[in-house]
Amino acid sequence: MTGADSLVVASWALIATGVVTFGVLRWVAAPYGRFARPGWGPTLPSRWAWMVMESPSAVGFLAVYLAGDRRGDAAPLALLAIWQAHYLHRTFVFPLRLRERGKRMPWAIVGMGFFFNCVNAWLNARWISQAGRYDAAWLTDPRFLAGVALFVAGYAINQHADAALFALRRDGAGGYRIPFGGLYRWVSCPNYLGEIVEWSGWALAAWSWPGLAFAVFTFTNLAPRALSTHRWYRETFADYPPDRKALVPFLL
Repeated sequence: MTGADSLVVASWALIATGVVTFGVLRWVAAPYGRFARPGWGPTLPSRWAWMVMESPSAVGFLAVYLAGDRRGDAAPLALLAIWQAHYLHRTFVFPLRLRERGKRMPWAIVGMGFFFNCVNAWLNARWISQAGRYDAAWLTDPRFLAGVALFVAGYAINQHADAALFALRRDGAGGYRIPFGGLYRWVSCPNYLGEIVEWSGWALAAWSWPGLAFAVFTFTNLAPRALSTHRWYRETFADYPPDRKALVPFLL
């Protein structure tokens, strides 16, 4: 089995794991954020939890990428820049913007997220810097251009949605409120929608099995949480907008 073949097999294993994850999360919401609850063992402050959990996706990805034979080629460098545009922010900026005083995350969740991010970062970085075949013409290929456009759109959706959530606590008040503005007009979780669009764009731009596996896993992980969050909003706020969907405007 070649190196590329082993990455394909690992990608299919990740897709299968995503299918199982979807089934589990439809019944049990991961215990952090609004769904935090006791019984999951030792915890870590949320800000530090996010940094630890996401660090393999920024630091580990770069390390694996730099070990690849094609690390200096134009197309792999462009894909590296796309990946890091999300994960440098998610690892080192997003946690510092959190206003969740006293919020904590179980080490069990941090550990599972850390392990997934190690595997996912290795798969995707190894593919684009070693196993994949990207010549300079790939930068003008319709798949790459469409993928970048999707990624940018998803990134913008995600950033705007996060900013709206942060603004709800700008006055220092605790607790949860109903967010408005942007895609919150139509869905409860545009932040999750943005990430799904982002990594669908990545899968298209990279045109790889690891990219596809990550896009599938992103959906299977975030769609159930969006449904749980949507249900929580409806149960918590009597005046919650009745026409909002959970994740996809007018559909889901």
